[in-house]
Amino acid sequence: MATTLFSPITLRGLTLANRIVVSPMCQYSATEGSAADWHLMHLGKFAVSGVGLVIVEATHVEARGRITHGCLGLYSDNNEKELGRVVDFCRRAGGAKLGIQLSHSGRKGSARLPWVGRGESLPPGEQPWRTIAPSAISHDRDWPVPHALDEAGLQVVKQAHVDATQRAARLGFDLAEVHIAHGYLLHEFLSPLSNTRADRYGGSLENRMRYPLEVFAAMRAEWPSDRPMGVRHSVTDWVEGGWTQNDADAFALALKELGCDYLTASSGGLSVKQKIPIGEGHQVEFATRLRQTTGLPTMAVGMIFDPHHANRIIRNGDADFVALARGVLSDPHWAWRAAASLQADVTFPPQYLRGYRSGWLREQRAQTGDRS
Repeated sequence: MATTLFSPITLRGLTLANRIVVSPMCQYSATEGSAADWHLMHLGKFAVSGVGLVIVEATHVEARGRITHGCLGLYSDNNEKELGRVVDFCRRAGGAKLGIQLSHSGRKGSARLPWVGRGESLPPGEQPWRTIAPSAISHDRDWPVPHALDEAGLQVVKQAHVDATQRAARLGFDLAEVHIAHGYLLHEFLSPLSNTRADRYGGSLENRMRYPLEVFAAMRAEWPSDRPMGVRHSVTDWVEGGWTQNDADAFALALKELGCDYLTASSGGLSVKQKIPIGEGHQVEFATRLRQTTGLPTMAVGMIFDPHHANRIIRNGDADFVALARGVLSDPHWAWRAAASLQADVTFPPQYLRGYRSGWLREQRAQTGDRS
């Protein structure tokens, strides 16, 4: 039988009903890192949408590791309690498996909400905080210079990742994803554009990879062995002299050795000088390359909208999952439409029977003689 968008897949002890993933999308709607009613609505609708997996937005391991004041966190008991409320709600209402992306913003933190001032750091009157980074290099010329982490600081940040991993495990998430992309802290260690350290965490490729690998290993050690842990990975900085695809291959192979279960292939986000040739499915080739290089399952993400395109990605072996963001924001029932278009089936709430045409529904009506 051909592998398609609607084929099941198993990672460790987790089996997903299909290959459709709701990508983590920052909502900037938390209070002191704690989830709110907005998250019940936002994640709840995806939990019932027929997708195989919903990954909660970038959830930050420290208060200073948030991007904005409104970003989600998992660094306090209240954060854990309020996110637990959302997880329980999604479990009761829907059938999708639930993942969480754990992150630290690094030098890109202390920013304004995107609908207030996209790409702007917080001005003095809006409670900015001191950001951290591998080196004292600002994100952009109008941004403050971050504090370069010393050995003690590195240990504090690593422990914050471990603590958040333990909280996520207690909440019962099925999967965890480590954010090492888009110019945030762990990606900043990888790129020579943002890491100019002279110690064992800077200089050579091996040294620049060292700290992100140490953090991942510490997180994997605390995450239950029967649950998958993957990495979102920027494959290139799209800037001359930055992180390259060859570097990304080496990093991916090292992650595999440490027990990484899948890779989400993304790119960019580190430098405002990046020049990205954006188009539909423009990052799929990165997922294909990492899949061929490592043998790990990969997740394709970025401007994927058409169900037939998504199905070809899976059928042709270009990637093992398709993660959607913009596509499901504009059409939360994308999976239902894709199933109808591809003559497949997905789960749906019984309350929506009249709005969903499915083989299961036809069979039930045939058995009961229901002609409604």
